[in-house]
Amino acid sequence: MAEGNHTVVTEFILLGFTDNLRLQVLLFMVFLLIYLFTVVGNLGMIVLIRINSRLHTPMYFFISSLSFLDVSYSTIITPSTLMTFVAEKKTISYTACAAQLFLFGIAVTGECYLLAVMAYDRFIAICNPLLYPVIMSRRFCMLLVCGSYFMGCVNATVQTIIIFCLSFCNSNIINHFFCDVPPILKLSCSDTYITDLVHFTCTAVTVTSTILLIVISYICIGVTIHKIKSAKGRHKAFSTCASHVTAVTVFYGTGSFMYLRPSSKYSVEHDKIISVFYTLVIPMLNPMIYSLRNKEVKEALRRTIARLYCSPRKQQRFRTPSRTERK
Repeated sequence: MAEGNHTVVTEFILLGFTDNLRLQVLLFMVFLLIYLFTVVGNLGMIVLIRINSRLHTPMYFFISSLSFLDVSYSTIITPSTLMTFVAEKKTISYTACAAQLFLFGIAVTGECYLLAVMAYDRFIAICNPLLYPVIMSRRFCMLLVCGSYFMGCVNATVQTIIIFCLSFCNSNIINHFFCDVPPILKLSCSDTYITDLVHFTCTAVTVTSTILLIVISYICIGVTIHKIKSAKGRHKAFSTCASHVTAVTVFYGTGSFMYLRPSSKYSVEHDKIISVFYTLVIPMLNPMIYSLRNKEVKEALRRTIARLYCSPRKQQRFRTPSRTERK
């Protein structure tokens, strides 16, 4: 469709990673395996938390919400990524590209705020343990999760609208494996200064506000742990935060490097590798981070496997004796 002296873009072409056929097949298999592990790991975590009453606590409610976001934004990205390896025509429509950017923005921003919420949850649990059941009520936990999703919707809406109000003409080739902000802005024939500024500001506000809440929470946690006289008590308090600290470090480290910079500093090849890490690898790692370092999750998994595969006699080993039996 022509408009003036330019050809208006109605679809985009995703270049992906390489034109080498053998390498494409290898990458397709690797990315497919990563995606399958991501889906199985995160959905498994959600089901495990759901069916084990001992895990029906605020902390595990937030972990299951995190798993939902991880499997969501991995699913938003992976199909288009796999398509770039096998499809002869690697196109994505203008509308589908905008939808992918919008949904991805919701999931990633929501995860930022959810990680901050999880830090606040650990702060209340360690610094105010007596008030924890009162403060972290089921209703309040639902509000915190819904608020994280709402902030994701606001951020994604603002950025998607301002980006796709730009004019895209002549070139429609996205040198990436999905519709991400920096490579899309490179294609615009409009002045992107305001758009780039808004994108940077929205991302900076999200990252700065959530990291600030996380840092303040852990400073308070650190002070409280330092006051605990028992070494065992300090270790127990610290162990409840270790998984979250690991997840926060990995997520914010890659995401900040990707987005907290002007588009003039954009490097295609480096950013593809970073994008693979935070869109595909991190969602796969989170279930392992929260399960391998968590005794309650491992115990719940052991009991669930026992119920599914062991005989009733063997299940007695995994059953907690009742008060009458202990007498």
